[in-house]
Amino acid sequence: MKVRGIALWRVILLVVLVAAIAVGSWLVFDWSRFARTPLSVPVAGQSIDVARGASFKDIVRDLRARGASRASPLYWRVLAIEMRASGRLHAGEYLLRAGMTPRDLIGDMANGKVMQRNFTIVDGWNVGDLRRALAATDTLSHDMADIDNEALMKRLGNEGEHPEGRFLPETYAYVKGDTDSSILKRAHAAMIKTLDAAWASRAPDLPLATSYEALILASIVEKETGRADERPRIAGVFIRRLQLHMLLQTDPSVIYGMGESYTGNIHKSDLTTDTPYNTYTRVGLPPTPIALPGRAAIQAALHPVGGKDLYFVAKGDGSHVFSANLDDHNRAVACYQLKRCQ
Repeated sequence: MKVRGIALWRVILLVVLVAAIAVGSWLVFDWSRFARTPLSVPVAGQSIDVARGASFKDIVRDLRARGASRASPLYWRVLAIEMRASGRLHAGEYLLRAGMTPRDLIGDMANGKVMQRNFTIVDGWNVGDLRRALAATDTLSHDMADIDNEALMKRLGNEGEHPEGRFLPETYAYVKGDTDSSILKRAHAAMIKTLDAAWASRAPDLPLATSYEALILASIVEKETGRADERPRIAGVFIRRLQLHMLLQTDPSVIYGMGESYTGNIHKSDLTTDTPYNTYTRVGLPPTPIALPGRAAIQAALHPVGGKDLYFVAKGDGSHVFSANLDDHNRAVACYQLKRCQ
């Protein structure tokens, strides 16, 4: 009986051992499958926020809520230990890329490979457009939203500087939680660098005393045309007008001076109502830029096309007709603006 009892226990022990090995093998296989199987990313561009001090349980709960993973937090913890990433995961926002595996995600978190977002300042925006776009970007932290332009420039370290035209249109990368002031500081520095370089290589004998005057002219060119091939030619018209002390007579500057009273149409009375920005009543450049000029407009202002053109009129298709004298210009206006072509 005793021998039979010992044999029975050996059988039971063997069965338990085999079962344990089988379960262990299955767990290892299942964990390995988990680590290399892509997460389920139902929506392109989806991301996950990892807060400071977040546990694997918190991360898995978020992934489950998004339908990206059904795995146990224990699997994630073991994976982090195996990758030697446990205890060094960085807080931040991480992109859930198509085909991304749990191993990829842990690697991104361990290396602080946070999701890069982009904010684009559009050529020709004014500073009001820029500030509204920043305020509407909910992935930025807003530390400039409730102050006026004067206080904004002071906070940026440029007290007394008019903000219009001072920020370079470009796409700026940022991570979730960055401040709107960080975008503005970078755009301001980029404009200074761009303008200084362009001014240093400007064409000779321009009637522009300072780089700021070049910035003002560039902003006018930016608003007058969106065609790259026309910018230097339009800049040439304004350069010659400045040299001849002619009125610039540029509608975008008048509109800028009208401010909120502009409702989409410009009338003859608007052209005769004097403001600092009315280039139909005042000779020379307006006192400040009227928009944020891009690199191409700055280059055009400082490298204008030569010739005799002093006038241009929009054709209605985005292009312009250029004229060297008033008679030709009036005929072009009659044809393209009044539809009285002869």
